[in-house]
Amino acid sequence: MEALRIPDRLSSRLPGRLGGEKAEQDVVPMVRLHGVITPQAGGPVPRSVINWQATDKALERAFTTDRAVAVALLINSPGGSPTQSALVADRIRELAEKHEVPVLAFCEDVAASGGYWLACAADEIHAHPTSLVGSIGVVSSGFGLEGLIQRYGIERRLHTAGTSKARLDPFLPEKEEDVVWLRGMQEELHEMFRSWVTARRGEKLAAGADLFTGEVWTGAKALELGLVDGLGTPRSILTERFPEAKLVTVEGRKPLLARLGIGAPAAAAGLGWSQVTAADVVLGLTQAADIRASWARYGL
Repeated sequence: MEALRIPDRLSSRLPGRLGGEKAEQDVVPMVRLHGVITPQAGGPVPRSVINWQATDKALERAFTTDRAVAVALLINSPGGSPTQSALVADRIRELAEKHEVPVLAFCEDVAASGGYWLACAADEIHAHPTSLVGSIGVVSSGFGLEGLIQRYGIERRLHTAGTSKARLDPFLPEKEEDVVWLRGMQEELHEMFRSWVTARRGEKLAAGADLFTGEVWTGAKALELGLVDGLGTPRSILTERFPEAKLVTVEGRKPLLARLGIGAPAAAAGLGWSQVTAADVVLGLTQAADIRASWARYGL
């Protein structure tokens, strides 16, 4: 494997500051990208979420760290929003090219779907042999609740201006034309995903292998398929590659309520305890269920 080329200008950087400490040696900032990828704030669950707003500050700090010889992305995500995946990945590429810093991604338990989209923003991808990698596809899920509300005598009242405004409403019977529309949307998003992976991985991908079925593989198999470049842990690979560099974890700041585990809009807005409503609690529990289901697809 060809070693990463470290830009000459990095060796001549003046010492700077990271987390209040003077950087007297080369540094590899490590950014944790852990959680479901969603535009919503974190809910009352132990795992966080990933989106552009939540990661931007940490990424910017990592790439602007003085004497940074590389940036490491520690990825543990079952995927989620295609848009947020693309926004975060594009931001990583923007910062990497602007500051001429190489990027290494490390897949932990799972880097699937949008999680693998994020990994492809790196110049190199590494995984543990037991990691779950891939799932290059698109999925939509929901519930059909029309029978439930009929059972309890609840009448659904929905008024729209526009024939397509109530597509796939969970309280109405599913329509075939809505399913056709959804599948067309999924195919379009799937093609964007394929194009991104192909553009980033290029000839590294195994010839003749169908990698875009939504299948997920172990890290060991992903290496054979060209989805990753190597196997190992972040510390072992980074210390071997950059023996003189200090490994430093860089994290963004979260609102107080988010750090305390109060989720959704209340935490995102920085609301006080007295302002947390029943609707906030219900929404947070719903988000928690969705997040839990996303991890459960991979046995986690």
